[in-house]
Amino acid sequence: MKSVKNLPLTDECHHWTHLGEVPWDLQKYWQQRYTIFPFYDEGIYMTEDAWYGVTPEPVAIHLVYDFVGFISADKRTVIDMFAGVGGNAISLAMATEEDGYTPRFDKVIAIELDAATLACAQNNAAIYDVADKITWVLGDSFKFLELLANSPDKLGADLRVDIATTTIFASPPWGGPGYRTDEIFDLTTMEPYNLAALHEAYKAMDHALYLPRTSDLRQIAKLVPDGVKIDVVQYCVEGASKAMVAYIPAAVEAPAVSPADQSMS
Repeated sequence: MKSVKNLPLTDECHHWTHLGEVPWDLQKYWQQRYTIFPFYDEGIYMTEDAWYGVTPEPVAIHLVYDFVGFISADKRTVIDMFAGVGGNAISLAMATEEDGYTPRFDKVIAIELDAATLACAQNNAAIYDVADKITWVLGDSFKFLELLANSPDKLGADLRVDIATTTIFASPPWGGPGYRTDEIFDLTTMEPYNLAALHEAYKAMDHALYLPRTSDLRQIAKLVPDGVKIDVVQYCVEGASKAMVAYIPAAVEAPAVSPADQSMS
């Protein structure tokens, strides 16, 4: 698995300028385009699916600010597991230290499974002048983590990062029939990846999960041992909640117990 640069925009990538160009089921999202990307008119491109899942820029900026406060200073690499058209990756790449100039992350890795979507992300990041500050990967983010943990030699040299100093941001697809209407959304039904599958893949590192606003807090709480604090934040735009983010520390493995220790217990 290697990083990629300058993927070409395809027929699946759109920059609509008039309402009449927009499919009817996307028109309400397009009418909010300046909330999603204030620089939309500068040449932002989106795939049709991306309109449903992109993080609005005000939310992306705020949650990255919170994310930086959640992680320790030694976390110098961040992996955006579902890059989409770049909303979160752009904000991660623009994050700075308290001086307002020094980049907070030495490396931002953005992974996306769909080539057209990743081409949009690279185009959009260029508009914000951060495309070259992001290492782009076209592929399966779960496969990436598996290789990173078990076969790093199968990754390009620029992708072999130290897990101990790496953190994860994940805004997965939500899927399922109920997240828009359920009063409390059951995260075991989230498609194609439910909460348990995501946490199992990410638990070796501090990670942030961007989830439906009505997600079941009890299910999130069960991810961590008793007594361990996690932060869960609701993010709103113009007074309306858009999503919640759970900031979850890496799991601490219990030390192995030797047979001698067991015999003494």
